[in-house]
Amino acid sequence: MTSGRVTVYFAALLARTEDGWQASDTELDDVETLADLTDLAREAAVDDDTVLALIEQEDAWFGIVRLEGEDDPRIYVSDAAAAARSSYGALLTDELLGRDEDGTDELDSLDLDGTEDGEPEPDDADAAAEEPVPHGPLGDLALLADFEVGEKDLLSLDGDALTALADMLGCTDVLEAVR
Repeated sequence: MTSGRVTVYFAALLARTEDGWQASDTELDDVETLADLTDLAREAAVDDDTVLALIEQEDAWFGIVRLEGEDDPRIYVSDAAAAARSSYGALLTDELLGRDEDGTDELDSLDLDGTEDGEPEPDDADAAAEEPVPHGPLGDLALLADFEVGEKDLLSLDGDALTALADMLGCTDVLEAVR
């Protein structure tokens, strides 16, 4: 919840099979980390084929997490700044920006700042904590290229983006069945 208003998310998993796409509605209640989301998506996979985790927040932003077997997830977020302000979007943007789950940069925790006692300089720590999240798209623009959804296609999506994306992938009926 934000400002007394309920934030509405839609999340679905699309699993690629030899017969086409299978969709399943998914609850994000137990998802606290990107690892939780990828585990959930891998459970929906058929024979280690492609699984897409789709998340949308009230037409403000959408995210795609693509998994293939045990490979690292490939991620795309339509508006990183908007996504970073939401709990599920922050999971994706933090990963894309190389931040830890607690919002700090991975390198900050290694004490590689050159000071004798290993303590970061206060100005450096403040600057790292205040690094802004970029406005606009962030992530792998080619994550759906092999499904003939290119960079321009992803960048053109707005409004009901997931329905338009499902149309491009040829699985509108399958996605709408779980909506």
